[in-house]
Amino acid sequence: MSLFAKKPMSVLIAEAADSEKGLKRTLTAGSLVALGIGAIIGAGLFVRTASAAAQNAGPSVTLGFLVAAIGCALAGLCYAELSSSIPIAGSAYTYSYATMGELVAWIIGWDLVLEYAVGAATVGIAWSEYLNNLLINVLHWKPIPYEWCHSPFEKLFDPQTNAVIATGMINLPALFIVSLLSLLLIRGTQESAVVNGLIVITKVAIVILIIVIGWGFINPVNHDTYIPQASTYVDPHGISHSFGGFWGIIGAAGVVFFAFIGFDAVSTAAQEAKNPKRDMPIGILGSLAICTILYVLFAHVLTGVATTEDFRTTGKEASVAFAINKYMLGYGWLGKLVTVAILAGFSSVILVMLLGQSRVFYSMSKDGLLPRVFSEVHPKFKTPYKANLIILVLVGVFAAFVPGDVVGDMTSIGTLFAFSLVCVGVIILRKTNPELPRQFKTPFVPVVPLLGVAACVLMMLGLGWTNWLRLFGWLAIGFLIYFGYSRKNSKLNKGGL
Repeated sequence: MSLFAKKPMSVLIAEAADSEKGLKRTLTAGSLVALGIGAIIGAGLFVRTASAAAQNAGPSVTLGFLVAAIGCALAGLCYAELSSSIPIAGSAYTYSYATMGELVAWIIGWDLVLEYAVGAATVGIAWSEYLNNLLINVLHWKPIPYEWCHSPFEKLFDPQTNAVIATGMINLPALFIVSLLSLLLIRGTQESAVVNGLIVITKVAIVILIIVIGWGFINPVNHDTYIPQASTYVDPHGISHSFGGFWGIIGAAGVVFFAFIGFDAVSTAAQEAKNPKRDMPIGILGSLAICTILYVLFAHVLTGVATTEDFRTTGKEASVAFAINKYMLGYGWLGKLVTVAILAGFSSVILVMLLGQSRVFYSMSKDGLLPRVFSEVHPKFKTPYKANLIILVLVGVFAAFVPGDVVGDMTSIGTLFAFSLVCVGVIILRKTNPELPRQFKTPFVPVVPLLGVAACVLMMLGLGWTNWLRLFGWLAIGFLIYFGYSRKNSKLNKGGL
């Protein structure tokens, strides 16, 4: 069998039909928009904004958000067409299988592990850090001991003597939140969507509060040099970053791109949408549009209230709460709400990432590229519960025992790679299946998809050569698994599709 054999479109459409053994269709367009916002607004808005301003762009981080949004919008238009034409769980993996063949589909499926599983673990570690912030600054309790909220590879040093005063053992809060949300997903997608909807309402309200109240505290001096002159900034870890100018903005776009990861996760739930041909485009593009507006306004306010030097020194990860407490006098209560919003935001991001990973594995297992256990559906809850449990173990181990900074921007570069192939998939599907019913059509094909590819590759270049090496290393491991197991067990290879 050819490595580029494609999954027949007739089979994909048949799989989309309702059946007693299939996934339960419970999600509306509104649920999908909330699901997308739940995944998008989180670590990116509250952490990556200040990071990109400090390392890459200063106040022009807003332009970085616009560049990232344009790239996501172009890819989103392609996602919307494919998800409404091929309403199957699996996201970019499924689309690639139908348009570019099995090997490319496997590459994308393996690549999506970086976005969903590794991303969920990384955000789980961040959730643990902000839980301590909540305990100390909001509840005024004692923090969780260092040993129980850090990995064995992390040490706490005395700032005066530089001696090690504590060594991590296990990150229990990160393991806890990953486990809790995995069990919620097993209980049911609709129940998860209800919980996520409540979280989305809460954190969006707080974001709007910061924008509205913070606008009156903007210091025009902070925006005088909106695009700093091109230079090099060396962070405390000794890593050099392009700061200011064109490449500073592109670098910022690559950094804040993490803030947009999530809208594509909506497409992984296509088989659980009540009316996927109408609801999927609304869910994908609606969540992206709402979040882009909020991001640009939020970044404009944050960089206007505080200085770039604040983000490099005192503020750092808790930059939003720091800016409120230092410059927005009388609004300390808002700083506390931000901490709560960050925890809620991280929770919903982890929820949607775990959902996306289980649905990608579900589809790969149905095709024989992964063991059958990943596609077994619970008889009562109609969710891939065994896949959720396996992913819980994998993500839980990473969250509990690996430092959060190990992954870095690898999640972003993996996702950008997937987006590029989705854009290419639209062009190929238009040529190979022109008669396929399309509820939503990407405009100006092939111009829009090609621009999407160009935007994604540009942001990948902004992430540096080290992340390219990590991406190639990850793909090499995937090839070993594919040629060792998946190729000989593929249902397409066996003629079982």
